[in-house]
Parts: sequence; C-alpha cells; structure tokens
Amino acid sequence: MADLKYGVKVYVLNEDQEWNNLGTGQVSSTYDEQFQGMSLLVRSDSDGSVILRSQIPPDRPYRKHEETLIVWYEAENHGLVLNFQDPAGCQDIWKEICQVQGKDPSVQITQNISDEPEEDFDEMSVIGNTVVLPDCELNTLDQIANIVNSVLASPIRRERLALILKNEAYIQKLLQLFHTCENLENTEGLYRLHEIIKGILSLNKSCLFEIMFSDECIMDVVGCLEYDPALDQPKRHRDFLTNDAKFKEVIPITNSELRQKIHQTYRVQYIHDILLPVPSIFEDNFLSTLTTFILSNKAEIVSMLQKDHKFLYEVFAQLKDETTHDDRRCELLIFFKELCSFSQALQPQSKDALLETLTQLGILPVLKIIMIRDDLQVRSAAAVICAYLVEYSPSRIREFIISESQVCKDSDLFINVIIKQMICDTDPELGGAVHLMVVLHTLLDPRNMLTTPEKSERSEFLHFFYKHCMHKFTAPLLAATSEHNCEEDDIVGYDKNKNCPNNNQTAQLLALILELLTFCIQHHTYYIRNYILNKDLLRKALILTNSKHTHLILCALRFMRRMISLNDEIYNNYIIKGNHFEPVVNALLDNGTRYNMLNSAILELFEYIRVENIKSLVSHIVEKFYNTLESIEYVQTFKGLKIKYEKERDRQSQIQKNLHSVLQNMVVCTGTIEEMELKEEICFMEDAEEAVMPPLEDDDEFIETKRTQEGEAVMPPLEDDDEFMETKRTHQEGEAVMLPLEDDDEFMETKRTQEHEDKVDSPKRTSSGDFKFSSSYSACAAIGTGSPSGSSVVRLVDHPDDEEEKQEDKEDETSPKKKPRPSS
Repeated sequence: MADLKYGVKVYVLNEDQEWNNLGTGQVSSTYDEQFQGMSLLVRSDSDGSVILRSQIPPDRPYRKHEETLIVWYEAENHGLVLNFQDPAGCQDIWKEICQVQGKDPSVQITQNISDEPEEDFDEMSVIGNTVVLPDCELNTLDQIANIVNSVLASPIRRERLALILKNEAYIQKLLQLFHTCENLENTEGLYRLHEIIKGILSLNKSCLFEIMFSDECIMDVVGCLEYDPALDQPKRHRDFLTNDAKFKEVIPITNSELRQKIHQTYRVQYIHDILLPVPSIFEDNFLSTLTTFILSNKAEIVSMLQKDHKFLYEVFAQLKDETTHDDRRCELLIFFKELCSFSQALQPQSKDALLETLTQLGILPVLKIIMIRDDLQVRSAAAVICAYLVEYSPSRIREFIISESQVCKDSDLFINVIIKQMICDTDPELGGAVHLMVVLHTLLDPRNMLTTPEKSERSEFLHFFYKHCMHKFTAPLLAATSEHNCEEDDIVGYDKNKNCPNNNQTAQLLALILELLTFCIQHHTYYIRNYILNKDLLRKALILTNSKHTHLILCALRFMRRMISLNDEIYNNYIIKGNHFEPVVNALLDNGTRYNMLNSAILELFEYIRVENIKSLVSHIVEKFYNTLESIEYVQTFKGLKIKYEKERDRQSQIQKNLHSVLQNMVVCTGTIEEMELKEEICFMEDAEEAVMPPLEDDDEFIETKRTQEGEAVMPPLEDDDEFMETKRTHQEGEAVMLPLEDDDEFMETKRTQEHEDKVDSPKRTSSGDFKFSSSYSACAAIGTGSPSGSSVVRLVDHPDDEEEKQEDKEDETSPKKKPRPSS
C-alpha cells in the first residue's frame, strides 16, 4: 500500500476561514524517518516537489466526507483537505489512516465524538461544511455531480458551493465542457452536465441566476437541460426558442434594455415552466428565488412601459380607432393582457399608479366597446383585462360604473354589459362566464368597499346595483323557473330555448347565479332580503331541485341553507308561510337510500336547525313533516327535532301555569284581617245593590257581575289578556254601555250615578288608578288589609306613584267625605 499513489488536490484553511488550493499531486502513505512513523506525502504533478508532509498521530481526528474528501486539523485554524479524484483512492488512504490509529475503516470519523473536547466539535463542524470542487474536466464530471447533489440538504454548504461557483467562474467552464461533449457526442458527459446544471439551479441563488441567464450563457443552460437521462431522445428546446418563438412588437420598442429584459424573462419563464420539475406540496420554497427573479423582471418591464407615455398612447389610439382590423385589435388586447399579467408583480402603490395611467388613457370605455363585439377571442381577452383591473382597484371601477348611470340607459351600463356577456357566453364550459362572475363577486364584496364620514361606498353602490342591475342578473333564473318572462328582464342575445334547468349549459349558468346570490345573502342582508321577498326568489330557486343535475340542486340547497344560517325571523316566517321545506323533503325522499352529497347536504340543513334550536322552524318541520320523516332512522336528526319540539311545548305549558299564578298574586286588596281569608270572590253591596266577583280561574279570563235593584248588567268573559271592558251604568236612562279598553293597564271601572249625589257617596278612582269606596260599602277582597278610616282600596295594578299622587291618596284616606274627582 505504501507504494500506491492517488491523484489529489490539497486545500489549506487560511486565517480568514477560507480554503486555499495548494496544488495538485499524488498522495501516498509512507513511513517517515523524520516523524518516526507513518505520514501522508503529496508530491506535485508539475515538478515533483513536496506539497504536503503530514504525520498520522494516533489521537488526531480524521474525517472522511462524500467518498472523496479526507479532512483534519493539525493546529487551531490550520485545516487540511485531500480531495481525491477517485473514490477508490480515498478509501485506500482512509484504510491506512484507520490502521495506524487502530480504527475500523467503516467509520467516518477516527475519534469518538463523545471523547472530543468542546473545541473539537467546532472544528468538526467546519470540516463537515467543507466544500471542495475538483478541476472542471470530463473525467471529474461524476465527482462534480455528486458534490452538487450532496450539498442541497445543508444551507451552509449550499452557500459555500455557490460562492465557489461564482468566484472561480466555474459555471462558464461547465458550459464550455457542454460544447465539448456535444461535439464528441459524449452522451454520458451530457447526462452528467444535465444533472449538474439542474443541481446548480436548485441551489436557488440569485447571484448564480445572473450568470446562468445572461445573454452569453442562457442558451447553453437550456442546451444542458435538453439531455434529460429520463428521455429517449433530447428535446430541441433551443430550436424552439430560436426559430419558433417569435417576439412580436405591437408597437416598435426603441429601448434596447427593455427589449433585452423581455427576451430574458420569456426564456427564464420557459425554463421554469417547461424544463424544471413541478415542485411537490412538500417543497414550499423550491426555486422560490427563481420565481422572485422572474417577478422582478416583470415589474421592471411594466415600469419601463409605464414611463413610455408615447408607446401607451399609440396603443390606445389604435384600439379606439374604428378602422382598426379585428386581427390587429386582438394583438393589441393580447399585449394589454400580458401587461396586466406582468403587473401582478407590482407593489400596491405601483398598481394604483398603473391603473391611474390606464384610466386616464380611457381603458374602461375601450373595454366596454370591445366586449360587445362578435369576436370571441377579443371578448375573452377583454374579460381577462377587466378582471385584472377590478382586482387592482374595485373602488375605482365602481366609481366609473356609478358615474355612467347619469348618462347611460340601464342596458348600456358597463356592469350590465359584463352581466350580458356572462349570461350569453357560448363556451360550453362557460370559461368566460366564470371570469366575469369573479369580476361581479369582487365588485359586490362589501369587505373591499370604502366608508368615510362623507360617503358610504357600500350603501351607494348596492342601492345602485339592486335598482339598475339585479333584474338583469337574475333574469335567467326567473326565466328558467316560470312560464312567462317579463319583457323588461329579457337579455338580448340570451337563448330562451335553453331555459330548461336540465340543459347542461343552463344548469352551469344557474349554478353560478345561485352561488353569487348566496354570497349576497351573507353580505347584503337588507338589500337582498327585500329582493328575495318581492320576487319570491327562494320558491323559484327550489324549483331547481327537480333538475337532473345534482350540482344545481346543491346550489339551490346552499342558497336556502345560507338564508337559514342568519336565523332571521323574517326569513323564517317567509320559509314557513311558503312551505319551502316541501321541495327539500321531496328531494330527500326522491334520493332514496343513496349516500351522496345531496343526502348529506339535506341532512346537514335539518341538523343545523336542530342544533341551533330555531324554534319556529323546528315546530313547522315537526308539525308538517314528522310523520313523513320519522321512518328515517339512520340519523337521529328528526327524532332530535321531535324532542326539541316536545320540550318547547312543555316549557310553554309551564309558562302558562306560572303566568296564572303571577296574575293571581297581582291582585292586591286592603281590608280587615278577617277579609284576607276570603280568596274566592269579591262582593260589593250598597243599599239594595249587590256586586259579585267570582274567583279568577284562568289567566286570560276576568268576569265581573254586578247586580242592581232595578235590573241586572252582566259582563261576559274576557278571552284576551289585553282586552278589558268598562261598564257604565246610568239610572237616568236605565241603560248599560260597554266600552272596550285597548291597553293592558286599563281596567274596568263601574260608576253608578243617581239623580241625587248627596244620598250615597260614589266610589272614586285614586290618583294611582285604584278604586276607592267609602266606609258605607261592605267589601270583601281576596287580599286586603284594614284601614283606620274604614275605607278599602281594591288595587288591580300596582303603579309607581309620584310624590303629588301619594299626598292625594293620604288626603283621601283621612277625608272619606271628600267629594270625588270627576272621571275623565
């Protein structure tokens, strides 16, 4: 073994903690007379001089790394590395070192880590992060590929490898080898270069991207990525980028820097989208710096174009020109579409500035004109641009829409043009309608509406929309669910023959409409509620439960479910009076025993009502549908609804009983102690007259009977708590008059008037609302206390009294002969 020599590079760690290359030579392990032991000897390939002579002491820690590196420290800050060209040579020398130190060659470190002092840990950490690249040659491509792939798991080693690649112009040398391999048709070398370049891209370092994507290198990088070992034949991406991908200038670009930036961005985007693998869900930061590089380029392009006012002015002039050919107009719109796409990379302030520039140039009126054209491609591009603009600043677009209402008819409003294009989309998959629905959703979202002390954008725009636009938006839904269409709701261009919800395209359109209406229920409570009640919209939506398209039925159910989730009694009463649970129950029964989304959605709706205990809906469902639904036992929802219903019924019954007791206790009478024992009736007798009050048996029924010598007046039972009768008898004409009292706090007052007031004192009402009788009456009350003056007061309702009223009561009690106050 002592005579075997292996090619190595020798590196030494300097004071700045950087690795310096001492040279390339042949290493061998020999017995050294000077050290009296085995040592490592490296002689230079160029002149045979000694590059390194290092003793192998028995206690020095050596580390083998990546199959080609042996690293050790001879003193503090004096590290050495042997970088072998051949892993087999590295293994042989490692065996020699382990034999001298008495270690097993299978270990990676010749000293136990637990035995090392603390400072040795730091040394081994530095050793472990060592990155050394061999010379860039054909026979070292395998070694280079192994090193590049091995550092990807260590952030520190990735940084060090990136530094080496940048400082030593290593990427340029690799690309030179690429041309050599292609000329020699060295397939294995090309495969290794593909792996190396792909690994360098995976380092995700912007300093390396600047080199690789420069005009001098980018096409060679694309060439290396063509030779994927997984492909039978290499893909000719360079041919496509050079010959097929043509850069088309809608308006000549005179700025050379702008043109170069556009070319670079296109090619880098191509590499990102076509040549590199799609990152998995576990690689959140995969090539994040490359993505940032692309976005930064796009932002620079938009900024350069925005500053060139002459360029944008010329584009808009051609778009507005009626003589511009449709193909030319389409090219200009595609350019604007790309511009809006690139502007996604801008900061919010820059986006606002761009939208301000485009608004001043008249982008919105131009889009409005273009969206009504017949060319599908033009309309599609206009819809995408509109979506971008609304996303940038919905408030600015709303302001433009409202301003139009002063000068345009409803059908010509920009937002109604959008609605019309959405409804009349001819695409079977409704791709354009989906785009425009996103636009409407953003415009109608109150969460991005501004409110200031001077102006409420929410109320202003929603009032405008429900007045001028909502009937246009819901026209297909109303047409599909009714036999007759209102002419004012007709949409020009909408095919009424497709009104049937079983038509696939119509079903998709109705689903989009219902989804947005469901959103409105959540966020436009007042406006949408009035519209739903006026148009009976829920009943019409539930007609769609007869459709053969399950997704449409689910949309109708979500519409109703969102309405119920608000727990609004106005909605609940509307649902109950309209019997709107009937189509839902029918849909559940028609679905049978199938366990699917429809079954789950309906059961969840009823379960929500049970859990939230919406009493009015629980009672309605149990009373109306329980006999039909009680056979469904695979869930406990309907039995749970019945239990909730019965508990509420018992609770109401108990409340009635408690109310009866409370009303009894509200009757308070003052009289003698003996009178407290009489709780069943109240009798008032005066001379030959007799008044009898039987016991109160029901909370809502009061009966007072009053007998007189001359005749008899009987008060019939009062059935409602809030209705009382006042009977007033006069003896002058001998008649009884019954007057209804409308308030709960008004009670029957009987006043008897004779021709001569001085014969008998009349009962009078005190200021507190009680009836007061003089001592000449014989009274017995359900509840009473004795009065020193012998008078008794029947207190039916205990009213709060002010000081003046209390004083008057006191005077009445002490002066029973006082003349009564005239009744009002």
